[in-house]
Amino acid sequence: MSEDPYAAKPWLKHYDPSVPAHIDYPEMNLYQILENTAEEFGNKTAIWFQKRKISYKEFKDITDRLATALRDLGVKKGDTVAIMIPNFPQFLFSFYGILKAGGIVTACSVLLTEPEIAYQLNDSGAETIITWDAQLEKINNIKDRTRLRNIIITSVMDYIPNAPRDPPEIAGTIQFLNLISRTKPDPPQFEIDPKTQIAVLQYTGGTSGLPKGAMLTHYNLLSNCIATHTLVSSQMERGKDTGLTNLPLFHIYGMTVCMNVWIYNGSRIALNPDARDQKSLFEIIRETKPAMFPGVPTMYMRLLERDDLEDYAKDLRSIRFCNTGAAAMPPEVLNEFEERTGCVIIEGYGLTECSPVTHSNPIGGERKIGSIGIPLPDTEVRIVDVDDYTKIVPIGEQGEIMIRGPQRMMGYWNKPEATAAQIKDGWLLTGDIGRMDEDGYFFILDRKKDMINVSGFKVYPREVEDVLFEHEAIENAAVIGIPDPEIKGSDIVKAYVVLKEGFKASDELVADIREFLRKNVSPYKVPKEVEFRKELPETLVGKVLRRDLKEQELGPEE
Repeated sequence: MSEDPYAAKPWLKHYDPSVPAHIDYPEMNLYQILENTAEEFGNKTAIWFQKRKISYKEFKDITDRLATALRDLGVKKGDTVAIMIPNFPQFLFSFYGILKAGGIVTACSVLLTEPEIAYQLNDSGAETIITWDAQLEKINNIKDRTRLRNIIITSVMDYIPNAPRDPPEIAGTIQFLNLISRTKPDPPQFEIDPKTQIAVLQYTGGTSGLPKGAMLTHYNLLSNCIATHTLVSSQMERGKDTGLTNLPLFHIYGMTVCMNVWIYNGSRIALNPDARDQKSLFEIIRETKPAMFPGVPTMYMRLLERDDLEDYAKDLRSIRFCNTGAAAMPPEVLNEFEERTGCVIIEGYGLTECSPVTHSNPIGGERKIGSIGIPLPDTEVRIVDVDDYTKIVPIGEQGEIMIRGPQRMMGYWNKPEATAAQIKDGWLLTGDIGRMDEDGYFFILDRKKDMINVSGFKVYPREVEDVLFEHEAIENAAVIGIPDPEIKGSDIVKAYVVLKEGFKASDELVADIREFLRKNVSPYKVPKEVEFRKELPETLVGKVLRRDLKEQELGPEE
């Protein structure tokens, strides 16, 4: 390894006064943060959902009951339990109940298709799932292809005010509310090594191929929760503030920033089950007066499309700052949003493999627009040559970002080769191209060429191509990302298709191909554009050259 010019950590001098260079993280079960907060703020509201208020004491009681019930259903220490629930209180209860039972959480996106659900359940080894009842048909359709033994279902109505509390049992399932009400809290007692015990298997596509389960330990998640909280602690009051949970909790960004950090702070968590419903969003903000607004660029873009945004600006006065991650934030969007609302947006960066937060602009110090900011406490970062990670590039030059810190995953579940390709000498290769300036601020310049970013969601061409090859009309196919003309910083998926003999290109066939894909991949992975070709550019061994397609579409790279 060449000499490391990043070892001096120039970013440290830009930390806010309340942020130390090093934190002594406790070694404990992540569930303990709920235990500690419930003991300190038991009577305070933990969760606000559809005007229903749930105290920390009640929150803890429900999770203790669920942990007991899971043990009685056969869940043992180290078993994986799946959650497939939107931003309902039941997601939080399930997450902490599984940890309290000694289990491993694997959170499934509610956007997953049946094949995608089956893959994650089988790969993770989950035999129990706690799911939103709207997903039950999907679960039943794939049950025989999995090892599922227990299907616990819950409804959006379960924890809203004045709703019935005795849902009818459905054959082959267990009602969440009934399970909680009939189980007395007697959770199992056990010891773990927080640095080796997996808390969450969070699935991510990595750089290619099928999704991989990032093994995040209790220590990974707890250290990231505490370090992230330290960044914002100067702007938050323990046991008093409200945190807006507008991002999906099944995504690692929402899981850490909108759930664990709030619980650690003793905050009231204001749940928004549908971030697309802007009317509901403003009603929640007006009702709960949150201190922090976590978002993604597309969320701010959509809000800027509202002619009446200024009319709601007075409701945003409680918000001390917003933050953004998951995708590049166009500076013009940031500036316009701040000008029209008076809110300040703090840009940051993270990735699933790092639990996820690794960088953020300071809350009180210098903020560089367009930068992802500076590394968190105890997080080391360097820029290395894209083709040789052992060569560290000089400050100011671009290369691949490598990260080391307490939040870095153990590796990929049952994928030692993928782990070895991603983790080198304790450092994680992120796959993102960036640079660091002389002040220690980092900038993302590019991403690995084949990865497609659809509004913060990652799409991997091979996954879509593999499904395209299953269509009866398709001989060959390639998928790339091209800039979305409507959303700056985001891509749309485009497919190039070679048809088998006897099939003709038509609008009807495009519609059929897209419908075929919808049944097998998440909606955001379905190509918005399909172009028919007589042939695709290939290497001598028959590998399709996606970069040639991209050059044909966008012109040669500069």
